Amino acid sequence: MNDAELSRPSVDPVSDILKWVLLVTAILCFALLGWATVKTYENAPPHPQAFTDTAGNVIMSADDIVAGKGGFQKADLMDYGSIYGMGSYFGEDYTASTLVRLGVLTKQSLANSAATPPGTIAPGNKSLATTGPAGTPPAPTTPSATSPAAALADAAAAATMQKQLQGIDLTQARVVLPDAVAQAVRGVQGELTMKLNTVNLSAGWVPAKSLNSTLRKQTADFIIYSAITTVARRPAHPSTSWTENWPYEPSVGNTPTTNTFQWTWISFCFTFFAMGFVLWLYRAYLDHPDDAPMERGLAVYRALTPSQIKTGKYFIVVALVFLASQGAGAIMAHSYYERETFYGVQLNYILPFNFLRSFHLQAPIIWIGLGWIASGLFIAPAIAGGREAKGQGFLVDLLFWVSLFVVAAALLGNYLGIQGVIDKGWFWFGNQGLSYIQLGRFWQMLFFVALLSWSGLMFRALWPSRETVVEATRQFWSGAIRLEHLIWAATINVAVLYIFGMIPLTGIEKSFTITDFWRWWVVHLWVEQSFEFFAVAMSAYLLMSLGLVSRKLAERSVYLELILIFLGGVLGTGHHLYWGGGPGMWVPLGSMFSFIEVLPLVLLILEAISQHRLIKGAATFDYGLAYLYILGSAFWNFVGAGVFGGGTLNAPLVNYYEHGTFLTLNHAHTSLFGAFGLLALGLIYFCLRYRAGPGAPFNETAGRIAFWCYNGGLAMWIFLHFFPIGWPQLNAVYEHGYAWARSQAFYDQTLFWQWMRLPGDVVFSAGGLIMSWDFIMKLRQPRGIVPHASGERSGQAA
Repeated sequence: MNDAELSRPSVDPVSDILKWVLLVTAILCFALLGWATVKTYENAPPHPQAFTDTAGNVIMSADDIVAGKGGFQKADLMDYGSIYGMGSYFGEDYTASTLVRLGVLTKQSLANSAATPPGTIAPGNKSLATTGPAGTPPAPTTPSATSPAAALADAAAAATMQKQLQGIDLTQARVVLPDAVAQAVRGVQGELTMKLNTVNLSAGWVPAKSLNSTLRKQTADFIIYSAITTVARRPAHPSTSWTENWPYEPSVGNTPTTNTFQWTWISFCFTFFAMGFVLWLYRAYLDHPDDAPMERGLAVYRALTPSQIKTGKYFIVVALVFLASQGAGAIMAHSYYERETFYGVQLNYILPFNFLRSFHLQAPIIWIGLGWIASGLFIAPAIAGGREAKGQGFLVDLLFWVSLFVVAAALLGNYLGIQGVIDKGWFWFGNQGLSYIQLGRFWQMLFFVALLSWSGLMFRALWPSRETVVEATRQFWSGAIRLEHLIWAATINVAVLYIFGMIPLTGIEKSFTITDFWRWWVVHLWVEQSFEFFAVAMSAYLLMSLGLVSRKLAERSVYLELILIFLGGVLGTGHHLYWGGGPGMWVPLGSMFSFIEVLPLVLLILEAISQHRLIKGAATFDYGLAYLYILGSAFWNFVGAGVFGGGTLNAPLVNYYEHGTFLTLNHAHTSLFGAFGLLALGLIYFCLRYRAGPGAPFNETAGRIAFWCYNGGLAMWIFLHFFPIGWPQLNAVYEHGYAWARSQAFYDQTLFWQWMRLPGDVVFSAGGLIMSWDFIMKLRQPRGIVPHASGERSGQAA
């Protein structure tokens, strides 16, 4: 990119319109999300000062519930089971199983007080057939024949139980529980407190070492309070609970709301209309012969800069963390079908399931993030024409070692926090207990600094001199925004959004609804907005800079895709908030814009088809392996995030039953690795090819074998594991209620298909080993000779 190219203004009227539409869209989306944030705070489930019985005795206090939320996070129970369906699917969903248990005990208390034999079941209340072990949902059975009088009494007890649970008014400062409910709450308190301190290897559970006796009881209070929010009705909406009647448990009267049904239908209509409009835009302005001038900045090999040489160590760490993530995932998967041991070795005490899941979730963020950081830092000097700011190599080195320290210390803190070694300082240096952002707050702060540093280094690399900085700034503020600006803006976007996972900064938010709201600001906005932003901008730039598409068409497509990404990625956050205790407006807002997430993915797959044709038509193309991974990323982005995510699971009526099942696992694996993991690996292979230099041997065989191992492994997971378990699980939710479908008893019925995860693991892991070896071999390979150019050295070693 020379000075003449930098100073050339945008002359494409379509891009000029689209970029202003993008700016307005971004502002409006975040403004609307800001308004929705205020409403979420206003309408989150309140915390009464106390729950009492009719005699005035305090059963639970607000302080106990808040302290229990801290205990829930400290013990990292969200990585063993789930709350509001959020978390791991290995253990029970605490809200659902506790809700069913409250219903069972309340009904039994009512039946006993009316001298009615307990344990009978009313027609249609299949979930109440029998009572399982403490904290375990009852197994579904066929109702037995009873006398008409007993059936009437049982139905009356069930109706009274539902009325009393639904009638709990959480807006009162002191909530007086009916006697039967109060007795049930006390019973569940005792059961949960004991359960948290009882070894149950058949469920893969060892006691939470970080919880003392007081904190165990308070954690039980928090779980019970959370279960009550799912059934207690909002005073202004007597037919709707604080979680929109989720989970589905007809035994307590929880069934889908009208809101859930009608917005599913409206959203499908909206999506089909939007799909037609977007395809028209694509055909009208993007899908036609490219007659604009081509640029070939990255097609020219230049001598490596010091910072480019130093990125090699990043690639090695990416491979190592990738393999470690696979190892943790394999042990986790084994736990589903053999919970007590790992092939006869007792690991539960040394490596508890929740730590393995915590590591398995954070490791992809680490290796994908490091892959993008290193690739960005490698490609940026090439974009700048081989020039580099003074000291860039040292700063890239420093960022690597600081990042490595933060990651290693944070993961160690996670383990020591879960194991109870870090006690008083667990919030700062241990484990936050929140899926995907488990780092202790101190490590979160350092990680944020590392992300900001990456953005700063990218700025220095893209505009290495004072003249280029001035010119780039002038272009930006004059409205002549270029792809280079968008690449850098994406790095700022990634860093800034991470801040919201640290609200409040120095303490624990008392409301799980609010905590999870900010968690999804990071997780969803990273994946569906920031990551997509970076992926689209970088992929378009690489294609343009290799002379396969003009800047005009590249920027047009990027602007259009980013408009849709902002609409779906920002406001689409709402589909995670349907059932978490937020206001009911998240159902219409989340569903309408979640469905839009599919539209940019459709464009990406259309672009991928066009790119494949361009690459096949090129006389010579050195980056075939890199683009194989990038095209694979586009495919899995469409399938994993689009078909298995936004196109199906985000429909409110579907999500109501499907939430927190193996179909969610299917979506998560195919979208996170398929969309963003493959892109990270593709960018690394791009860098390795550029690093090799012109005319140098660059064997693509190993990389291609690894690619097809990954794809084969993903396909095997889908058809031999996720689908054969996920679809029966969805049926089980519909037929028997959510608690039963998430119980160990249900999973015990799927053991064959749990074992069938193994073939996909083997194939996928083989790809990881082959790719890691390939990285090492290519980094050891001497570089080809680079022709002399002004201001460049020739034949610089790699």
